[in-house]
Amino acid sequence: MHIYKVCPRPLWLEAQAAGIFTGAPIDHRDGYIHFSTAEQLAETAARHFAGQPDLVLLTIEADHLGDALKFEPSRGGALFPHLYAPLPLAAVIAVAPFSA
Repeated sequence: MHIYKVCPRPLWLEAQAAGIFTGAPIDHRDGYIHFSTAEQLAETAARHFAGQPDLVLLTIEADHLGDALKFEPSRGGALFPHLYAPLPLAAVIAVAPFSA
């Protein structure tokens, strides 16, 4: 199963240089890294990233995240993937330019 993270390109470049992705400011605030399923991606992008330039879309292999990945209720009770650990870069299987 794949999950997705919309990310500002500069933040992704920092993660690549560090060898690990610890999340965006909202992730740090909430205590976990926010992701979306394919079905949730369009609404997440429109709600949180509309008009932001220089974004990338990370595609993550969810099976590589183990027990630290939890699907928890959020908007309207939908289950969203949340990672309670840093994201290992090896779990990222694709990075593509993205616009919301």
